[in-house]
Amino acid sequence: MKHAALLNRHSSFLLLIDIQQRLAPAIADSQAIVERNSWLLQVAAELDVPAIVTEQYPQGLGHTVSELTELVKAAEVMEKTHFSAFAEDDIATCLKALKRPQVILTGTETHVCVLQTALDMQAAGFQIFVVADAVGSRDSTNKELALQRMRDAGCVVVSSEMVAFEWLQQSATDEFRHISKTYIR
Repeated sequence: MKHAALLNRHSSFLLLIDIQQRLAPAIADSQAIVERNSWLLQVAAELDVPAIVTEQYPQGLGHTVSELTELVKAAEVMEKTHFSAFAEDDIATCLKALKRPQVILTGTETHVCVLQTALDMQAAGFQIFVVADAVGSRDSTNKELALQRMRDAGCVVVSSEMVAFEWLQQSATDEFRHISKTYIR
């Protein structure tokens, strides 16, 4: 099996899947997942890493939770009806246009929309990094099964801090000192 390279902020983007008002309360450890996604969005913004947010049928599930919408521009939020975000032509076109091969994937539900997006994007040639502490499902067993299935398929399972430290690459910079003081717990 080919091992994925370290994440590089100039080669990656953050794709946050469906953390929505009516679904979030049903997700196991929902508040922790929202906090990790908020943290990742803030670090990505500091490092100029693009972020795209999807919403599954917002008329029914509501829009992205307010803690996250205040961190993204409206143009970065895209609606979908397919479970796989990559099955939506406009989203796939947008993500390909970024010309960044590494996808940092977060959101809900791990075993449905995150899983299907990961497998579709991997089949299209992207390197997929699933952030274990920033994804969730209503049932923790479904989350664990999905993470294992994605790992078995060649996706890389990481933590939010792994993402940040790989983006930063070194500690001897003002940028690292600022981010570590502001965001690293």
